Amino acid sequence: MKFILFCQNNYAYGILAPIRDVLIAQKLEFIWYVDQKLKPDFPYNTENNTSKITDLETYNSDIIFVPGNEVPYYLRGLKTQIFHGLAGEKKGHFRIRHYFDLYLTQGPYFTKKFRELKNVHKNFDVIETGWPKLDIYGKDKMAYKARKSRLLDTYNADADNILLYAPTFSPKLTSAPFLISQLETLATKNKNKLILIKFHPLMHEEWIAKYKDLANRVANISFQSEKNIIPFLMMADILISDTSSVIYEFLLLDKPVITFNNISEKIFWENSKNFDDLETLVQKNLTEDPYKASRNYIKSQFHPYNDGKSAERMVSATLNYITEHGVPGKRKLSILRRLKVHSLFGKPSKNN
Repeated sequence: MKFILFCQNNYAYGILAPIRDVLIAQKLEFIWYVDQKLKPDFPYNTENNTSKITDLETYNSDIIFVPGNEVPYYLRGLKTQIFHGLAGEKKGHFRIRHYFDLYLTQGPYFTKKFRELKNVHKNFDVIETGWPKLDIYGKDKMAYKARKSRLLDTYNADADNILLYAPTFSPKLTSAPFLISQLETLATKNKNKLILIKFHPLMHEEWIAKYKDLANRVANISFQSEKNIIPFLMMADILISDTSSVIYEFLLLDKPVITFNNISEKIFWENSKNFDDLETLVQKNLTEDPYKASRNYIKSQFHPYNDGKSAERMVSATLNYITEHGVPGKRKLSILRRLKVHSLFGKPSKNN
């Protein structure tokens, strides 16, 4: 069996890496597809990889793992959607784009909705496996304990908490324009708190520049450029955000979250419409943690897997699918979907 690990954005590395580890352990052949713009920071350059779709056409794959929204319809292989977040309220999360043969879902909440959509469209299958990016939660929740201690000591010997600010990049949903002064005030008045800024790769350059400047001016604010957010989630004591899918990743660690103007229908954490409440809410949630009991719903419905084996389940699910059904034929797409793929990845070669 031959696999493609398909990366359009650099957040895909942390999602696909556990699958890559399983493929290596099981001695299965794979190639990374890495969009050309990502090549400078691709962490697996010594492994088989390409930025050319034509190479993937000749690779003749059996299974393609995709944590993004698009994949070339003309590539051979079981086109498998594995998702890039847990935010079901985000526009487009449940949109069926007809590129995928199989959806591997993270938990019952997602499985139920995609099975309902399967009954409507009848051109894909759904299997619940859990999400590989969170496998480390089940394997070693203390993986970054020593790094956290070193980080706190680096900024202040008396620092006792790490606050992580990780907003969405969406212009309509991001809190970045409204919290910059509040975060500065919070840091200035609370020297024993270290605030880490971790932005989505697609965050607007204007806000990246302004928050980097803030970190340069305020000693206990640090702007983080590391691509994988998992280390920061595991080190942080509290998350500050808005309508980012990272909220759910953090809640699964059983730690408090504060959001501003979150659009979720069901909110199981502290949400405020008043940006001036930041300092009060941080203190309240660090000391009282009033939403601790509410987090059980997220754990049971969004990602109930604590064994660290979601990547293994994904590989097994796809291998079993191929054994039972064979490699699917070419996807039937509307002309508009075909043109979208052509604009992103180019047209198929003449012999495809």
